[in-house]
Amino acid sequence: MRKIDLLGSLMALLTLSAQAGAQTSLDNFLAQLKTMRAEFSQEVTDSKGRQVQNAAGKLTIVRPGRFRWELTPGGGASPQLMVADGKNLWFYDRDLEQVSVKPASAALTATPAGLLSGEGDVRQWFTVAAAGKRDGLDWVKVVPKQGDADIREAQLAFDKLELRRMILKDKLGQTVRLDFLTSERNPAVPDADVEFSPPAGADVIGTPTP
Repeated sequence: MRKIDLLGSLMALLTLSAQAGAQTSLDNFLAQLKTMRAEFSQEVTDSKGRQVQNAAGKLTIVRPGRFRWELTPGGGASPQLMVADGKNLWFYDRDLEQVSVKPASAALTATPAGLLSGEGDVRQWFTVAAAGKRDGLDWVKVVPKQGDADIREAQLAFDKLELRRMILKDKLGQTVRLDFLTSERNPAVPDADVEFSPPAGADVIGTPTP
């Protein structure tokens, strides 16, 4: 599994910026959203419907452009950490003692993770449309316009202003389902929560933007 691409795709779709166009539950959810904290469960299945990963996670968002994503896989695997600090996108693999970094500006046009900035016209890169109501939730479908995007589509489910579920399908046929267990809208978030410095001794791949 391509950890950085997959996590980047997941995180990007949590922080899409509301823009002109048909009003959806996604637009309503993002209106006046400045910060967010949430806990979630994650399940990944392959193209044949077999579970290949389950995990628990914590998410902190500071719009525009910053987030902290912590994922703890099942089976005793080491936690994974991704941080966007407004200039760079960092991914820390504790098992490998390796840090990967790329400028946030490069991610903006290359992957859905660029939408974390909350800036620009989201519909320039994605088709966003209401997808009806099921399981008592309002659904929105998001499809990237670029053929090289990491995901084929995403579906987000809302209960009024609360994000309850997210389902993503990637180019490899994997499906990622996130169920949001708790969430807090516009809490106070210290800057330190969305900052990152490579741990001593870790290998760093890439050059951060100063």
